[in-house]
Amino acid sequence: MARPDRLFRLLHAMRVMPAPITAARLAEETEVSLRSLYRDIDSLRAAGARIEGERGYGYRLVEDYALPPQTFDRTEIEALALGLAQVRGMGDPALAKAANSALAKVAASLPDDREQQLVHAISQIYRPDSRIVADGPVALIREACWQEEAIEIGYTDKDGQVSERTILPLCFMYTDRKLLALAWCGLRNAYRMFDITRISRPMRTGQSFRPRRVVMLREYLAELNARPRS
Repeated sequence: MARPDRLFRLLHAMRVMPAPITAARLAEETEVSLRSLYRDIDSLRAAGARIEGERGYGYRLVEDYALPPQTFDRTEIEALALGLAQVRGMGDPALAKAANSALAKVAASLPDDREQQLVHAISQIYRPDSRIVADGPVALIREACWQEEAIEIGYTDKDGQVSERTILPLCFMYTDRKLLALAWCGLRNAYRMFDITRISRPMRTGQSFRPRRVVMLREYLAELNARPRS
């Protein structure tokens, strides 16, 4: 691994992992020897990172030179903490992990008093059970949305009927109980919502619909908003 990549990986590990972090744990996380780790910490300090601690006691990243100081006020910090906590409770493992990573990066860019307000926010989310069961083809569909690529799926409707479809995935929609994929359905020739738990055998087709996704999503959301409210 190139040294700049290794230093970035070390910084990220110190942002995410609870402090104090032992040198042995950091060396394991970054896959280097202890000697190399000590040199890397010295290099980060020389570059401007404030890292407290020393050999035998563990380390803590106090100020991250790679991220500019943020000027969020207290209410904005509460909004960030609450929003990221909500994402962690969604039940999508990839997004939950990303929320933890994002929280650590934001915290590392805040002054000490604001960092404490973020990490120990007064607004909390409590969910004894995960709201959404998001196992299934989430990763593939997410990648297809990013790449604007059509996919083929098997889909079981609410009556138990199974069909094969080609869809153009536009986005995910999180509701109180379900994770839905919003897409253009080639079988119905219309926009449709697909319950993730009813999708089977998703396959990428390699057929791009770029750059239509943003326009199609805007059109579909406008269609949804125009529907009568029950």
